[in-house]
Amino acid sequence: MLIERDPDENVWVTYVPTLGQLSTYGDTRAEALEQTREAITGYLEAAARDGIPVPPPDADTEVVELEVVAP
Repeated sequence: MLIERDPDENVWVTYVPTLGQLSTYGDTRAEALEQTREAITGYLEAAARDGIPVPPPDADTEVVELEVVAP
């Protein structure tokens, strides 16, 4: 899961790339995380109900922070 602040909308936005780019948001970081938890739970329940396979986490994916100094 990725989380970032959207300063234009003044919300926290989350993305779950493994689950078809599932995304949600919240006014606070904690609210965004709770919304994401609920969205993931709903996704997994619907996938189980409808027989849709849930993709395993991609072992080749890595999140890396990179600091860049602007010229």
